[in-house]
Formats: sequence, C-alpha cells, structure tokens
Amino acid sequence: MAWTFESTIPIYLQAAHRIRSDIVCGRYSKNEKLPSVREFALTASINPNTIQRAFGLLEEEGLVVTQGTAGRFVTADDTVITRARDKIARELVQGFAEKMTELGYTPEEAAQLTKVCCSKAAGTNHLKKEAQPDGSSDS
Repeated sequence: MAWTFESTIPIYLQAAHRIRSDIVCGRYSKNEKLPSVREFALTASINPNTIQRAFGLLEEEGLVVTQGTAGRFVTADDTVITRARDKIARELVQGFAEKMTELGYTPEEAAQLTKVCCSKAAGTNHLKKEAQPDGSSDS
C-alpha cells in the first residue's frame, strides 16, 4: 500500500520520518536488515532516489548502518534509538502543547486530559494484543 505524503514537507523527510518511527516503535528490531531502497520505493510508490536520500539522513543520525554489500541494518545502539524516540516524543508534545494553549487549556488541564487519553489508549492497545490469536502486536 502506497504511503501518503503531505505536500508541504519534502517527501524524503517524510520517508525518513516514517522509517525512523518504525524503528523506534520496534517494527524493525535492532540489527535487523531493512528492505532495500527499491523495496521501500515500491512500497511507498516513490522514486528510489528519494528513499536513498531518506536513508542518508537516517545513517547520519546513526539509526541505520550500511554493511557493505550486505545492505542496511538497524543500529544495535540502544542510545541512538532512545534518542530518536525522545526527539519524536518532544516534537509531538510541543505541537500538542501549542494547540492546547491555543484552545485555552492550562498546563494542568492539558496534563490531566493527556493522562486520561493515554490510559484509554493503553487499554485499547492491550485489547488489540489480546484479540490477536498469536498474541503478537499489530504495530
């Protein structure tokens, strides 16, 4: 299934974000071999050069490591993955905080609402995991 992209952000940045998110969410494990540039390009329905550029960013960040002709792999470095995860989380929280402030919420009200929503989301994720016959997650 083709990926969807926003027209206001360069596609290579969005592709890098998607792969980065998949890594920090555990869809790709540490040391796991990633699909090839061509495979990603076919999946995303974009030019292979765009994926190549996205991989370049991820390699600069240390999330992806090229091992010669063997291909690209997810880093084995937990610190790099944690740093990327924290960066994504900070960006999400910053955007959320700005929107909540625009709506007139105090930090305390926003925090309480976040706590309630996170509890509901955790319950939903737990139910999804239970519903799968092999117990694996769909994320």
